[in-house]
This record gives sequence, structure tokens and C-alpha cells, in this order.
Amino acid sequence: KPLGIFTLNDLLGRVVLPGLSTDVPISQVMSPEPMALPPTAPAYEAAMAMARAGFRHVLVTEADGTLSGILSERDLFSLQRVGLRQISGALRQAADVETLVSLSRDIRALARNMMAQGVAAEQLTLFISTLNDLLAARLIELECTASALTGTALHDNLCWLVMGSGGRYEQTLNTDQDNALIFPLPQGMSADQARAILLPVALRINQAMARCGFPLCKGNIMASNPKWCLSLEEWQEVFSTWVDRGSPEALLHASIFFDFRALAGQRKLAETLRNWLAQLARGNSRFLHQMAANALRNRPPLGVVRDFVLNDAKRIDLKLNGLAPFVDAARIFSLAAGVASTSTIQRLRQSAAALHVPEGEVEAWIDAFLFIQMLRLRHHYEASAELSEAELAELDNLIDPAALNELDRRILKESFRQARKVQAKLALDYQL
Repeated sequence: KPLGIFTLNDLLGRVVLPGLSTDVPISQVMSPEPMALPPTAPAYEAAMAMARAGFRHVLVTEADGTLSGILSERDLFSLQRVGLRQISGALRQAADVETLVSLSRDIRALARNMMAQGVAAEQLTLFISTLNDLLAARLIELECTASALTGTALHDNLCWLVMGSGGRYEQTLNTDQDNALIFPLPQGMSADQARAILLPVALRINQAMARCGFPLCKGNIMASNPKWCLSLEEWQEVFSTWVDRGSPEALLHASIFFDFRALAGQRKLAETLRNWLAQLARGNSRFLHQMAANALRNRPPLGVVRDFVLNDAKRIDLKLNGLAPFVDAARIFSLAAGVASTSTIQRLRQSAAALHVPEGEVEAWIDAFLFIQMLRLRHHYEASAELSEAELAELDNLIDPAALNELDRRILKESFRQARKVQAKLALDYQL
């Protein structure tokens, strides 16, 4: 069991400055009974302990008192000091893809550090999404330059879109690619001719993104797929087809693509498409009814007696059964209300007035959504501690509610009840 700790501060303050001989025994000048925490203690607990006691080091000891390690203030906050401003500057100035690969690891390490310190889910997912945006934008710029696309009429007018969780600013440690391209047709060039130029560049970008820790989309929803590298007119035609048909495939695509936003390039193109889509969807009650019916097929995992409903592995999928009911409802509410925001939280808040939902009720929905997101982030943080970069891509969203403490289980149940209320509003609006 450690008897004390002797640091550089102790040497300077207790030996050098008082003028003692360096032959003095360490036991006489050390800090006795140093602060200690178990290996399972969260990093933010160490940070709080240091702040309260004014210490710069905390011992990490096992249950029997055996020393496991020493955590310094520098260890704890070295990543935190490299904040959004510092990393964003490095991303903008990155000279090659290899630098971006390294910076992508820094982003994930910093995100894990922030998770350990208890940063709120809304701020953390926005933080991750913002830095991922900067990384992707710089990567796109580098690959366009390397492909001699930069400076051409096609390059100067295209727009790179991001969808899914990226489009909603809700990315976590485990985020694959959902992206697309939109371009206006240069004079004298057909859409197929433009695609022939853009697709090889998009493929390089998708592959480079994969090297940076963003796995290729298993459903091939990427800009390198000819189906998702389209002119503005072609996108309008595709969206019109989905809205008119309302087939299961169309509804599935709508749940991904209708969260699109501009990531790089001519943002005006994305705004034009968004405004056009808002008018199209808002004027088609049948399509919104079909989207609502489809969303209501995915119910929160609560039983009749309000106990958790588990899958065959005795787990709950926090993403599919916990977050998706809020995400899907918010998307439909925003389309019906003509709200342009893509964030689930902003969609709920900005649609509230049009939906005639009291502010307090909407905030309860949002609190529930954020609690489930927090549990998901915590699950990813705990699971990622011993995973390699490649294994991070396989992180799941499955938790055992029995492993939660009693308070978290109660709040999770209440969060699922709020998801039921969101769906009840959806069912009421569309008479389902």
C-alpha cells in the first residue's frame, strides 16, 4: 500500500526552496496518505477531487491497496486543452490524408475524454459532428485538388451532402458514411458526363473517409454510388417519386435522405433542394400519413405492465427502439410544419407551435431523447476502452437494462414512456 507521494512540486517546495539537503529521506518530505481512487472511477471524479483538494496527482489503487498507476493533472487535461479551436485549426491546415487520419484519432480520443468527464449528450454529439464536418470538408478539398477537379466549373458549383446521424448533428464514436453529391449542370454537359468526372473523385473521398475511421456504408448510400450522385433536377425527380409512391423502399430512403444538409461546396444547392422538398412534402398529406404509419411500427420497448421488452439476447437496442421513435417523429413533424432544421432537438422545438404542443411537454420529450442518447454514449465509451480502431466500427447499441442502477432504469422507463407520448401525438395527428 502506498505510504505517500513525492512529486516535483514536493521537491521544489519542501526541499529546494527551504534549503534542505537532497540527502533528506523522502519519507520526511513526501505528501503522506495521498488521494487514491479505484481503476473503475470515472475521470471526472478524479478531476473533481483534484480541484477540491488542490492536488495534481491521484493514485489509482486496487481494492487491496496495491498501486495500479498514477494519474496526473497533465494526463487528465492534456487532451482537453486541445479543444475545438486547436483541433479545428489543425484540420483546416492538414496537408494530406495521413494527417487527417491522425487527427481523426485525436477527435475520438478527445470525445472519449469528454465522455469520461460527463459532458452532456447534446453538446458531445454536436462537438463530434462539428469536428467530423471539418475533417470531411478538408478531405474533400484535398482529394478534389489531387484529382485536378479544383477550379473547374463542375467543382466550383457542386455540393457534398451528409445524411443520417451526420445530417442531424447526432454522431457518436461509431459513425459510418451516409453522403451524396448534388451538382448543377455546366453548360454543354449532360448529367452522365458530369457523373463520369465526379464518381472517381467521390470514390477516393469515400475510401479516404474509411481510413479516417468512418466505415463505408453497408447500404452503399455514398456519393460514389451513381444513384446518389445527381444533378439538382435529378434529386427533385427522385424525391418526387418517393413522395408520390410511398412504397416501403421509398419510406426507408426518406428516413435517411430527408435528414440531408450541406457539408461542403455550394450550400445554396442544398438550401434550394430543402425548400423545394418542404413544399412538396407539406402538400402531400398521404405521404406524411404513410411515414407516420411506418414510424409507429417501431414501438418503444415497454410491455403492458411497463417492464422492459427485451430481444432474444435479453438486450434493448437504444438506437433502434429508443432514439428512433423520437428521430422519426421529429422528421415527420418538421416536414408537416415546414421546419428546415435537421437536428432532432431543433425539429421538436421549432415544430411545437405548429403542433400545438405545450413547451413543457416538448422539453420532456427532448430530455428523454437526450437521456437515451447519454446511455448510448456511455455504452460506447465503456465498450470502446479495449477496442482497436477497426473494432470501433462494430460497436453496437445493445444494453442489458438489468445492468443499470435502479435510478437509471427508472429514468429509462420514463424516457420510453415519453417516446410513447411522442408516438401518441403522431397517431392522433394522422388518425392512426
